[in-house]
Formats: sequence, C-alpha cells, structure tokens
Amino acid sequence: MSIRLIRALVPAAAALCGALGFGTPASAELGGAPMTTPSGAVAKTLSPVERAASSTRSSIASPSYRVQETTFPVGTVVREYIDADGKVFGIAWRGPFAPNLSALLGTYFSQYKSAVEAQRARRPGRGPVAVEQSGLVVHSLGHMGAYSGQAYLSTELPSGVSADDIQ
Repeated sequence: MSIRLIRALVPAAAALCGALGFGTPASAELGGAPMTTPSGAVAKTLSPVERAASSTRSSIASPSYRVQETTFPVGTVVREYIDADGKVFGIAWRGPFAPNLSALLGTYFSQYKSAVEAQRARRPGRGPVAVEQSGLVVHSLGHMGAYSGQAYLSTELPSGVSADDIQ
C-alpha cells in the first residue's frame, strides 16, 4: 500500500470511527459539562494519587478539580479536567485514534479550526498543531496509530493548577 493511499484513507477512517461511536460524544465539551460514558467505553475518576503519578509535577495535584478518564473500545483514552462547579476546563487524549475534536472543543472548535487553517497557510503540510489564542490552548500531534494532545482554557484553570497538570 502506498503512502499516498494511506494518507488518503486516514481521514476517512477517523470519520468512520467517529460515526461508529469511537469518538467522543457531543455531550462533552470544553467549558461545559463532562461527557456521559459512551456504550462500550470504560470511565473512572482518578484519585489524587493517580493524578499525581501521571503529572510531571512532584506534588499531589490540587483538590480543586477532578479528573474523569474514559477509555474507548479502540484504545483511545480521554481525560477531562473538571472544576468544582462541574465545568470541563481541560482535556487530554492519547491513543491509536484521534478523538472527535469538534465534540471535545464544543463552541471553541471554530476558533481552533480557524487557527489551524492559518497555521497551515503559513506552514503547509502536516505536523504538530499549537493553538494559543484568546484563552484557548490546544496542542496536538500524532500519526497513524499514535495520537496525543491537550486542550485547556488558560483563563479557567483553578487556583494551584497549571498547564502541566493536564496530560
């Protein structure tokens, strides 16, 4: 199979995964409520010790938020960072398939999409995405079989929480 054919099939495969429910449901979004666990997925709330173990910071993470981790049947893991009021202020993902960013970013998706289009116009081709504007921060990278990224609202981070905590 040629590289050109593989590159052509990746967006179609990602769309198919989203249509089959492997992507994140539309009920979840940055700045809104956390997702309801989709059929076939496994969700759990990470304890402060589990959160600290996955963080680059050495101290136990702030109790001012909780982390909901959802593992989809295809192996993609999405973590939602939820403040004391129940709003999602950050999202991180990793796995063999990219999540449905339109659903995860919600009302912020159009801002993200415009920023990515501008980035691609300045630097054509594929590669990591870095969007940092108007309080929205999104870093995404990956290739077939290995995707990861984070998105957060820099103005909504609870006290004692840094961008390094969102992973």
